[in-house]
Amino acid sequence: MTEAPTLPRLNEPAPDFDAPTTHGRMTLADFRGKWLVLFSHPADFTPVCTTEFIGFAKLQEQFAAIDTQLLGLSIDSTHSHIAWTRNIKQNFDTDIGFPIIADLSMKVAHDYGMIMPGASDTAAVRATFVIDPEGVLRAMLYYPMNAGRSVAEIHRLVVALQTADSHACAMPEAWVPGQPVIVPAPKTPEEAEARAAEGYNTVDWYFSTRNL
Repeated sequence: MTEAPTLPRLNEPAPDFDAPTTHGRMTLADFRGKWLVLFSHPADFTPVCTTEFIGFAKLQEQFAAIDTQLLGLSIDSTHSHIAWTRNIKQNFDTDIGFPIIADLSMKVAHDYGMIMPGASDTAAVRATFVIDPEGVLRAMLYYPMNAGRSVAEIHRLVVALQTADSHACAMPEAWVPGQPVIVPAPKTPEEAEARAAEGYNTVDWYFSTRNL
């Protein structure tokens, strides 16, 4: 029986790494002080992965605007990554400006639970990890081999996490900036009784929203 992958845990330090990339050797500490989106793909020179990399590249400036860096990963070599990004530039007129980890040893992929034996023993699935400026893992998203990610949703997720941290609130389904946010629910009967008079848009004691 194939051993199940060990997954990192939300709200705990993200697994450290020290790995070669297309921009030189990098460690998790290199991204300290910024948000990081680390995302894996099964292989270079594959069509679904190509569309995803184009999607990340097109939104790279928007990620930078929210102090977020992008870092790709697959178990291909640095030479393969370079050849593929050059191919994307030639065929799709898109520059891949972010680094890509060459995880030939599969160490980073295993540490982050990117290898799913049910999908492949030798390729990282489409996993995405959002890591905050303190190096804490804040979100994980996993996709199958045959379905591409929504890069816009990943950007929205980072914005939502940053806003929640800044304003001590939670975000409703599909929240985008400008929409009301959810006020944390009362924790005692006394707080629940007082909630209606606190000036929020309160539907019931446990469900209140406010504008930022």
